[in-house]
Amino acid sequence: QVQLIESGGGWVQPGDSLRLSCVVSGRTFSLTAMGWFRQAPGREREFVAGIDSGGGHVSAESVKGRFTISRENAKNTVYLQMNSLKLEDTAVYYCAAMDSPWASSDANEYRYWGQGTQVTVSS
Repeated sequence: QVQLIESGGGWVQPGDSLRLSCVVSGRTFSLTAMGWFRQAPGREREFVAGIDSGGGHVSAESVKGRFTISRENAKNTVYLQMNSLKLEDTAVYYCAAMDSPWASSDANEYRYWGQGTQVTVSS
């Protein structure tokens, strides 16, 4: 059984930083592309960043220069470093895994999902 467990969410002020983590079990992590998505109240789930099994990555325009996705295969973990957080970054953040080594921005291509972790940016 594949499990994705996110952690690291919380309440921060604008301009602060947070690092989200997602630990994966039940599949060969090193061969798996991973992604981060988010969903704000009343909005559709949106792509944040994705990383290939080999480390190549892609990010949404809205977070480029502020968010960085990375992975540590030895720990079966993918990270999302979020800097210069803005009010509009408030959302539930989800970690997702594909049945492919190549990341995608399309949520429909991700097969496995975590439960989500809340990030609230507020002054």
